[in-house]
Amino acid sequence: MRESTFPLERELGMRWYASDGDGIGGRLRSSPSDFIVEEIPIEGKGGTAGPYLICRLTKTNWELQHAVREIAKRLGISHRRIGWAGTKDRNAITTQWISIYDVTEEQVRGVQLKDIVLEPLRNANEALALGQLEGNRFALVIRDTDPNDLAGRVEAITGTVREAVPNFFGLQRFGAIRPVTHAVGEWILRDNYEQAVLTYIGLPFPSENEDVRAVRTAFLETRDPAPALRNLPVQMNYERAMLQHLHNNPGDYAGALRELPPKLLSMFVSAFQSYIFNCALSRRFDDGVALTEPVPGDHLVFANGRTDTVTATNAAAAALHIRRGRCSIALFMPGRGNSSGPVLKEPVMDGLLAEKNITPDDFARASRFVGTKFEGAFRPISLKTEIEYSTGETDVTLKFTLPPGHYATTVCREYMKADPVRMV
Repeated sequence: MRESTFPLERELGMRWYASDGDGIGGRLRSSPSDFIVEEIPIEGKGGTAGPYLICRLTKTNWELQHAVREIAKRLGISHRRIGWAGTKDRNAITTQWISIYDVTEEQVRGVQLKDIVLEPLRNANEALALGQLEGNRFALVIRDTDPNDLAGRVEAITGTVREAVPNFFGLQRFGAIRPVTHAVGEWILRDNYEQAVLTYIGLPFPSENEDVRAVRTAFLETRDPAPALRNLPVQMNYERAMLQHLHNNPGDYAGALRELPPKLLSMFVSAFQSYIFNCALSRRFDDGVALTEPVPGDHLVFANGRTDTVTATNAAAAALHIRRGRCSIALFMPGRGNSSGPVLKEPVMDGLLAEKNITPDDFARASRFVGTKFEGAFRPISLKTEIEYSTGETDVTLKFTLPPGHYATTVCREYMKADPVRMV
């Protein structure tokens, strides 16, 4: 294990690497073609008949929510009629499946947008929802790396990735340019919608345009939406929609949040769950507990979905199951609770929530506000995958597949050990 020295990673709970050696440095996503993602769909999901048209969406350098809104605009429908199984990166070439309610193939073929290809495939009897995919296939290039013994270092780190690396939620989960998503979610959980809005619209970051930073800072100080509406770029449609609501309805911060697409609104609270998971996972390493060595109290998730808890009696058997790939150690991410099931004890996670004075009741209230259940879920603490790689003088190409909800940048950070902004 090796500790990260980068402030942003440490702030987001990503404080450890699995491998001890130096990273290769470099930069990911020098161009969108250096980060290619292909979604692996669940074959036959939803049948072949019904009101939902399943389409293949290939986009270059588009943020998904923005692409969906533009597609909906061209189709003359609400963006709420479009569903998807996975949220893909912006600075990339991505191929994924989306569902569109009550449109024809002819309408879809008529959609013309720069750097977007939309292909109708078949009808289905249900919309796609987050997580309904087999996984994602990646082909990535890391450029301008340190050439010193590059092949040797890549081979060594590849061995670690094939065994296990921390399954952190990556930087893009929190916002690649402005990692504030989890902070907005925390304010929603605290029932403080004003601070949630001020954080989303007003908190500036160094990587942003100087003029935009000035507008954000002024709004944060004055709470006056009118100047921000005049001065923010027109493409910042989410901020502008919230500001317009505040201009028309002064002080209605809850209403301003509801101007956002429901899936984006739900992502705030989900991002806070992700942040707490990252922090709890790093605490495990702080205590010197290994990724793949179970200790009493650990939860296990088996390939068939069955769960178990490690005890002093079954710890040796659990270790054997983990080595043979039958199960993984997992943390239970916090949520509103489920009265029909057992109460799961997660001491480190519970302690982190207690420090922030956030309870299952807060998740339940946020669930009602956002319209998403937030029941909590198990997530494996380790990630491993087979890697195909090749090295040039200073470039490294990686090809691998990951399950849903796992981050390619979590793999890349293990190789690079670089400032996370070099991965976005």
